Amino acid sequence: MKRPNIVLVLTDDHAAHAIGAYGSVVNTTPRIDAIGESGVRLDRCYVTNSLCTPSRASILTGTYSHVNGVTTLSTPIDASQPTFVSQLRDAGYRTAVVGKWHMGHGEGHDPQGFDYWDVLDDQGQYFDPTFLSEQGRRVVPGYATDVITDLALAWADGLDGDEPWCLLIWHKAPHRSWEPHPRHAGLYSDPIPVPETFDDDYATRTSSSRRAAMRVADHLTAADLKVDPPEGLSYDELALWKYQRYMEDYLRCVASVDDNVGRVTDWLRERGELDDTLLMYSSDQGFFLGDHGWFDKRFMYEESIRMPFLLSYPRALPAGREHDGIVTNVDLARTILDAAGVEPHPRMQGRSFWADLVDAEAATPPAEGFYYRYWEHHDGVHHAPAHYGYRDEAYKILYFYNDGLGLPGTGWPTFAGEWELYDLERDPDELRNVADDPGYADVRARLEVALWKAQQAVGDEPHPGQPVPAGVLEAATSGR
Repeated sequence: MKRPNIVLVLTDDHAAHAIGAYGSVVNTTPRIDAIGESGVRLDRCYVTNSLCTPSRASILTGTYSHVNGVTTLSTPIDASQPTFVSQLRDAGYRTAVVGKWHMGHGEGHDPQGFDYWDVLDDQGQYFDPTFLSEQGRRVVPGYATDVITDLALAWADGLDGDEPWCLLIWHKAPHRSWEPHPRHAGLYSDPIPVPETFDDDYATRTSSSRRAAMRVADHLTAADLKVDPPEGLSYDELALWKYQRYMEDYLRCVASVDDNVGRVTDWLRERGELDDTLLMYSSDQGFFLGDHGWFDKRFMYEESIRMPFLLSYPRALPAGREHDGIVTNVDLARTILDAAGVEPHPRMQGRSFWADLVDAEAATPPAEGFYYRYWEHHDGVHHAPAHYGYRDEAYKILYFYNDGLGLPGTGWPTFAGEWELYDLERDPDELRNVADDPGYADVRARLEVALWKAQQAVGDEPHPGQPVPAGVLEAATSGR
């Protein structure tokens, strides 16, 4: 069987629960859904640092943030690092990236390992975006989601020969400021269902999460909503009005993404290459869509860390399957290389789950859980504190270390470390923090040890203020 072409369509901030294939009740995405219908839908794919720049670095390099050095929005990538793209190129693939890079620009930070790159300047604009390439900077007229697809397919159309190719189509949408194309102006104007957790009062959460400035009611601005609210609204009425405006624009941006995913699929089909292409759709992280009253991401709660991931490769994978094993964005580099029959770089972390999809009997044991760390401590806009945690099949534990790191001159006080623990089977919406519930003392003790071990396994270190779990001390004393 010949080596597959590889297409990764990556969006920014597209929550899984705004995709039809994942049961969306707020919108439809038929062209995105069709990828999963022709292949596999991953039901538990998670980001290990829910922020755009770090997630993209982890996807490319197959490493955690502390290894690739991209921990926050302001830490650009050393683009000379080995990536799955550079490995493919060394193996004879022709490679390109078009669209949102957002990992720094200039010497050492522009894309490397690509035969062709044409990327948005920083965050990029929705209309008439500025692109950077080896030829310099230019403005390209049009709507960013359409333009990115145009440029990507133009590169692929220009290829000669039979060597396989890898194309990254990385969109800005549906990232804030949520500016839809006029052709979608009438969509979703009817009342959009409000999440059941919209009125979450954070009663059992720690002060760490309550301090976040991500409330739909309080922190969406006039610039976000593009129109002033009606006068005389009560607080609850204003919250609902803002939610509706926010979601209308967000979902209209998603509609353009769905259209352009369809363009890519149709292009592959017309060329007779769809069966021999590993076609993937994902987002660099999840997003709060009014869940818990929030927008944005960052926190290790489900809506923020769950990535949509749908893939098809008809020549190798049967259609209409679901995969419910735990996988992460760090796993993607090894998995893509495995599908292409190319060796991963020894530096790459994670686990290839390709065998899970092709031949479960040949697969290595699945992950029992995964390690998460959000490094950007009180960013000055959303004030989400740095934290890390561990999630397995049934529970999730989080530790907010709260030592005032990175806060000089901000006026933020120093807080003590705080723990949260959620029973995901009894409380899938994560409304009840049971970290201090005596009934969960054994679970907490076990999860603290699991977090510590997961941290060590990926080469990260606990924050100096975090106490060593009793179970780890006991194991060290007994020599286990």
